[in-house]
Amino acid sequence: MTQTMQDEGYVTADGRKIGGVMMEMKNITLRFGGVKAITDISFDIRQGEIRAIIGPNGAGKSSMLNVISGFYVPQEGEVFFHGKKRPPMKPFEVARQGIARTFQNIALFEGMTVLDNVMTGRLNYMHTNIVQQAIWGGKAEKEENENREVVEKIIDFLEIQSIRKTPVARLPYGLKKRVELARALAAEPKLLLLDEPMAGMNVEEKEDMSRFILDVNDEFGTTIALIEHDMGVVMDLSDRVVVMDYGKKIGDGTPDEVRNNQAVIDAYLGVSHD
Repeated sequence: MTQTMQDEGYVTADGRKIGGVMMEMKNITLRFGGVKAITDISFDIRQGEIRAIIGPNGAGKSSMLNVISGFYVPQEGEVFFHGKKRPPMKPFEVARQGIARTFQNIALFEGMTVLDNVMTGRLNYMHTNIVQQAIWGGKAEKEENENREVVEKIIDFLEIQSIRKTPVARLPYGLKKRVELARALAAEPKLLLLDEPMAGMNVEEKEDMSRFILDVNDEFGTTIALIEHDMGVVMDLSDRVVVMDYGKKIGDGTPDEVRNNQAVIDAYLGVSHD
């Protein structure tokens, strides 16, 4: 994939225009006690792109995603979002900035229906208090209907209409992953973080999820950062890839550049680190 990189963005080989920097990680170091999970890593995520974070098991990928999402605060380095340094934030504050995520281990409300699970993604758009909701009618009813309309469109978009009233506990794994994606999209994120969205899926389920990820990026214009172990998926979906190994960055570039990077090849082949 040939790209012309500029400060304001770049153009992909297929003609898609990627914008300027949305989020920038500068010299990020994260420690847990005396153990370094991330060591002095810098990279950016640009408006409208699909940015992959890859690496062998234990490379620090999930820790980096947790830094991006604000769940972890690095001991060293800075995070910039839309050009402004981001202070330590609580999860709901991060969500209000326009960042949503899915999880490596599915985090849904098993006893609730698909519709109710996806509705929880609209919490930041619900402003009536508990008294107004209990009385119902008026402002509370209008707010509920408006949010439900958004959710129904997402359910249609992800083709899960037939299970909208089904309790999540009854669903197979692949559909649960799709419901979790629907809940994240219900928050209308500017930046969507996907932690191994295809882990445990069969080939058909991976093809469906890949299509939906591309459609979310194309139709909603959502910027996406994802962790994924399936290198075929990564190379097909991503505009740019950052590669981690033992908490350090060993590669960063287009899929073709990363694929031909000797340090990346060595890491995945298990070449010894002297």
